[in-house]
Amino acid sequence: MRALIIDDERLARKELTNLLAEFKDIEIVGEAVNAEEAEKLIDKLLPDLIFLDIQMPGKTGFELLESLEKTPKVIFTTAYDEYALKAFEFNALDYLLKPIEPKRLNDSIEKIRREVVSTEHVKSNKSPLTVNDQVFVKDGDNCWFVRLKDVRLFESDGNYIKVYFDKYKPMIHKSLNALDEKLDDKSFFRVSRKHIINLDWVEGIETWFNGGLMVKLKGGEKVEVSRRQATKFKDLMSL
Repeated sequence: MRALIIDDERLARKELTNLLAEFKDIEIVGEAVNAEEAEKLIDKLLPDLIFLDIQMPGKTGFELLESLEKTPKVIFTTAYDEYALKAFEFNALDYLLKPIEPKRLNDSIEKIRREVVSTEHVKSNKSPLTVNDQVFVKDGDNCWFVRLKDVRLFESDGNYIKVYFDKYKPMIHKSLNALDEKLDDKSFFRVSRKHIINLDWVEGIETWFNGGLMVKLKGGEKVEVSRRQATKFKDLMSL
């Protein structure tokens, strides 16, 4: 795994580098001292895994993740015990408390290894977002890494997008138009000005008013396909 260390403290980066020397399958491809530098390196180096400090000058680790189109595997590093417990344990995100204990580091890496779906390296961050990519979502104190195959619906709400997965509907500060340009059109379809659906979550389709269609998703939501998109949707679904 190609790893990037992101931490504003030089000694913390050096300590982690020394600990990671024990793991022969992890190659440290770079280091960053802040979120702005990290964003550029992630785009250039395409790491499989990042070790990410939360509190840094400028943007926090959370804000860095929110700015990424697609998110590598992440192990957070933090000296803030209470903050970590509040933001992470409920959502089962992985973090290491500083100073890092070798056993906890080993446990975290083992967890990452088990989660790796494919060893094929993504060639470019410019490629479409597929169902196997994950995105970072933060809503208040809750955080999630969400695999796109688990997202059944994106709904525009002003300058935000509501993301439907499991029982959650958190909001992210993004444009639906911008997201539509990034998503793989083999898996996601823009049914209207306000909605993008995951085609794998379609449970039923019925005719609707004015030549439109109504789609029922496996999560229970019903979403109208605009008349403008209905013909294209019928062709796509071989109706």
